[in-house]
Amino acid sequence: MGNFLTWEFWFSLTPGVLTPTSLKALLIFIIVLIILTVITGLVKSRWSKSLYAGFWSNLYYFFLTNSILGLMLTFFNYETAPFLSSRFWFLLWGISLPVWLYFIGRIIVKTKQRRILLDKEKEFKKYVP
Repeated sequence: MGNFLTWEFWFSLTPGVLTPTSLKALLIFIIVLIILTVITGLVKSRWSKSLYAGFWSNLYYFFLTNSILGLMLTFFNYETAPFLSSRFWFLLWGISLPVWLYFIGRIIVKTKQRRILLDKEKEFKKYVP
């Protein structure tokens, strides 16, 4: 654990390959991302003309982009490419995941507000001839 918190661990240009346990965990995470990409792709096509189309589209691109990035980072680490296998890429990828999910969460909030406005407008138009 002490090595995990050092500057050399994160910013070495030739860090070496991942341990078998961490490689398996990373591959399982990437497989889950790929499965979620397929699921959200199906849901996105089903809800393409609804109020929630933007949410499903953003979620689909989130899973697709991160599964491709994860596969690329794993490939570069497996091939021990000098700069591209650095661990700070994993750190940047790990930081970008919650940031992107935050913005997707903001889309959910905006969609809920828009849904409330549409319901109020529908209720209002019910009484207008």
